[in-house]
This record gives sequence, C-alpha cells and structure tokens, in this order.
Amino acid sequence: MEALAFKDDISGGSAAQTANSLQLIAFSIGEQTYGVEITTVREIRAWNGATPLPNTREFVRGVINLRGTIVPIFDLRARFGEGQTSPTKNHVVVVMSVGEKWVGILVDAVSDILTVAKEDIHHVPEGNSIDTELLNGIVTHDSRMVGLIDLHAVVSGAKMDG
Repeated sequence: MEALAFKDDISGGSAAQTANSLQLIAFSIGEQTYGVEITTVREIRAWNGATPLPNTREFVRGVINLRGTIVPIFDLRARFGEGQTSPTKNHVVVVMSVGEKWVGILVDAVSDILTVAKEDIHHVPEGNSIDTELLNGIVTHDSRMVGLIDLHAVVSGAKMDG
C-alpha cells in the first residue's frame, strides 16, 4: 500500500472560513471515532511492524525508520487503556508532527476528512479520567461523536519511571 502524503495547506477555503473551522483526519479504534487536526498529519501508511524499544510502556509499539527519521509508534487503543492492538494488514499508522518531533499512532482505519466549526467543539465530560486526560474536546459530526486527540498528552509518559 502506498503511503498517503498531505500538503500543508489543502483547505482551499476563505481565510474567514478557515479561522472559524478545523479540518480533521478522522480514524477509528473499534467503534470509537477520533480526530486530529489535518495540519499535524504528515503521512498515513500501512502497518508494517515496528522495532520494539526496552523500558517503554505497553502503548509504545516501538520505532520505525521513515526515510531516515526515527519515528516512535504509539498504540492508541493501548493508550486509552483498552489493551494492545493485534495489528493486521488493514491497520494503519498516522504519522504526525508534535512540536518538532514526528510520532506515529497505530489505528484501526482512517475513515474521513471532516470540517467542523470551532464553536461545535465541546468539553470532554468528566468521568473517564483517561478520556479527559487524552482528549481536547468532543464534536458531533453526522450523528457520530468524534473525540479530538490531545497529541501532547498521548505521547507523554512513554518511558517507564525509574
């Protein structure tokens, strides 16, 4: 499967429209849909395994070499406390930039590109501490609830303490 690359600016909309809305890449983990801002996504690639690293948490699958850049791969299902993914050839890695670093997250499938109004983004309800900690908000799109991933929170705490 060829990797899909995204240009930095594919919005094509007016500046006013862009200022009040977000474009998201939506992906699924089981029945749940999550999204990240499209501007953070660098590439979507088929799961081809990762080289494990010692002393990392269960949600860190290892690293891949992406054209000379070492990219850590995070298992989003495991990060949300739902156990490790048993990847198949249908699973994909979404490679994103988090600040100056690139990271990949292992997901079941990429489902859509969504445009959502910023005013439609709601706070994450209190209750599940993992969801509250790892999500920036929730938006409803076509009767689906989409959790907005907080990438910095997802990739923090990757090394074992001690």
